[in-house]
Amino acid sequence: NGITRAPERTDIDIHRIDAIEVAAKLGNSKVYNMVVLGAFLQVKPLVSLENVEKGLAKSIPSRYAQMIPLNKAAIEDGMKNVEIVSRA
Repeated sequence: NGITRAPERTDIDIHRIDAIEVAAKLGNSKVYNMVVLGAFLQVKPLVSLENVEKGLAKSIPSRYAQMIPLNKAAIEDGMKNVEIVSRA
């Protein structure tokens, strides 16, 4: 569902991403949060994608290592699909 009413503030940049749709296109709704992370990193690149990948490799248990490429794809798709709604 997400945000249904746009913020009224004019002193901030507003971005949007349909993370549920992006995750669905990847075939796994569980990567929704990675899509959002990718969108955030596109707007505010606080850490590099390379370091995020290293963090995933360290934090995801080895039995789920096959999920790393999907998480990386979700981040990259989030970066590609974030849209600017308005600028301050």
